[in-house]
Amino acid sequence: MSGITYVRGDATAPQGKGVKVIAHVCNDLGGWGKGFVVALSRRWPEPEAAYRRWHRERAGNDFALGAVQFVQVGPYLWVANMVGQRGMRTGSKGVPVRYEAIDTALGTVAVRAGELGASVHMPRIGCGLAGGTWSRVEPIIAGRLTGEGVPVTVYDHD
Repeated sequence: MSGITYVRGDATAPQGKGVKVIAHVCNDLGGWGKGFVVALSRRWPEPEAAYRRWHRERAGNDFALGAVQFVQVGPYLWVANMVGQRGMRTGSKGVPVRYEAIDTALGTVAVRAGELGASVHMPRIGCGLAGGTWSRVEPIIAGRLTGEGVPVTVYDHD
């Protein structure tokens, strides 16, 4: 049992009480404009602006695979921009998803969620445009988050 709660709905409108972190996967190229990020940008401009600035200034910060940027979008709501895919297209090197980067990033998310007393909410990260499989991602979430006592809700959009 993974301890993950699955619901139908929109991960940009997380359900429940208390502090929440919306976690999602970004690429390592600074590109933002397809997939779940479109829904995020429709709701808040800050996560995209922060991600683009983080990438632009990467020579002087921690922007890399496995890194996480936390952007506060409400009094009790944060977005975790997790760099978990190399590039944007499936090609000769396979799919863009990097499971080890997602694992590292979720470790950081677990620490922050613990500090905030937050639950974590997400779509099926790494499994859309990144090309990953849920059978590989779900155990990472279970190990890094639910296994550490962090409540997780995964949203399947209608």
